[in-house]
Amino acid sequence: MIQWVSYMLVPLIVSYIVGFALLSRRPVFDDFLAGAREGLGTVAGILPTLTGLMTAVGVLRASGFLDALSGWLSAPAAWLHLPPQLIPMTLVRLVSNSAATGLALDIFARYGPDSFLGMAASVMMSSTETVFYCISIYFGSVRVTKIRYVLPGALLATAAGVAASIYMAFFTN
Repeated sequence: MIQWVSYMLVPLIVSYIVGFALLSRRPVFDDFLAGAREGLGTVAGILPTLTGLMTAVGVLRASGFLDALSGWLSAPAAWLHLPPQLIPMTLVRLVSNSAATGLALDIFARYGPDSFLGMAASVMMSSTETVFYCISIYFGSVRVTKIRYVLPGALLATAAGVAASIYMAFFTN
């Protein structure tokens, strides 16, 4: 039953929107074209930022700097009970979800998804955010330059998510 509802939900929503627009005597196709035009403008505005972020993550990963930074941070991370294997994923998660997903898959392949590290990586992926990506894309698309308390608040929330992932994985394993 749930699968049938999920298959039918998207066509029902699209039909509802088109039906409502027709009953309201709106030019449906013209509204669609105007929305598409505005969406393409937004994409064109954020594309340089997105390209720069993805390039930076690729360079950090390929150059070995991420591994070196993880080595330097292993002592403070051990004090915080963060396993050294999760340090690269924690750092990359601030910038790129896809790169962090790749690192999580590496952890799954090496240690298993049901291991402590696999569970911690899974919870961390769902309880943290790509802080720098979101700030640069969302604030950059509307040209906000003063982020004031957003960055400290987002980093604090990410730290809480990392701590929660370690705590939850420790007590579920």
